[in-house]
Amino acid sequence: MTHFVHPQGLCESTDIGAGTRVWAFAHVLKGARIGADCNICDHVFVENDVVVGDRVTVKCGVQLWDGLRVEDDVFIGPNATFTNDPFPRSKQYPEKFAQTTIGRGASIGANATILPGVTIGQHAMIGAGAVVTRSVPPHAIVVGNPARITGYVSSARQQPGTSAGATAFPTAPGVTATQVRGVTLHRLRQVSDLRGNLSVGEFPDDIPFPVRRYFVIYDVPSAETRGEHAHLTCHEFLICVKGSVSVVVDDGEHRQEFLLDRPELGVHMPPMVWGIQYKYSSDAVLLVFASHHYEADDYVRDYDRFVALKRAEAEKG
Repeated sequence: MTHFVHPQGLCESTDIGAGTRVWAFAHVLKGARIGADCNICDHVFVENDVVVGDRVTVKCGVQLWDGLRVEDDVFIGPNATFTNDPFPRSKQYPEKFAQTTIGRGASIGANATILPGVTIGQHAMIGAGAVVTRSVPPHAIVVGNPARITGYVSSARQQPGTSAGATAFPTAPGVTATQVRGVTLHRLRQVSDLRGNLSVGEFPDDIPFPVRRYFVIYDVPSAETRGEHAHLTCHEFLICVKGSVSVVVDDGEHRQEFLLDRPELGVHMPPMVWGIQYKYSSDAVLLVFASHHYEADDYVRDYDRFVALKRAEAEKG
């Protein structure tokens, strides 16, 4: 099967995959590379130094400029705007245009603007009209100007006492498994009287590993996201002792989100679970117990590497 070019389309490139369709008034320059089974809609312009993967949809009125890399299965909505020069001047060209990467399976909404040099993580969702000024993590949902993370794809939010999703925090002191392998939800003991409230946990009964380190996260702007990594060997136990914070956990196949908004609620994250904390309230104080001292080499900060390690782990059985 060969590719299709509409009689009123102009495709100068010969590096076009089988089954790709280039529609009317689209113009693809000679150096561009476009994969198989793509749909390049009306009035799309593709410059020379552009690489587009397989099964990509580019809707009407989009320009793909030099330096853009679009991975497989990406959707680009109508009139989405890409940029490649942070300081553009007429007739003045940089030695090299900034490279922007759109990760596999990501979707970019209509009229969104993507600034130069950012990376849109795999399966991320960019809302219509969003202005993306910084790189977007995998699976994140961003909206607004400037774009901010409002959620994560396929991570149903779970609040204490509700029936949404498959798992809720225990209603009495105890431990509950989640859909994410190895992650458990804990309700610690609470004592209340006229003098106030007290939440207590004992080692190793309530926090299920020897603790060698703790750290406290506070004064985080509510729009900011922390975490975005996994550990090779370190366990962590998270308690929001004041305010609230949303915690996303991901084992490479399943993803869930939990709201920590009481000091008697905790989440145990074992090694090789991708963790994200975001939507901090202005007064949030997050206490984290860790099983190991800080070791930079224990961190996995690239999501693609994390997924590859999980696959290798599964193949070993």
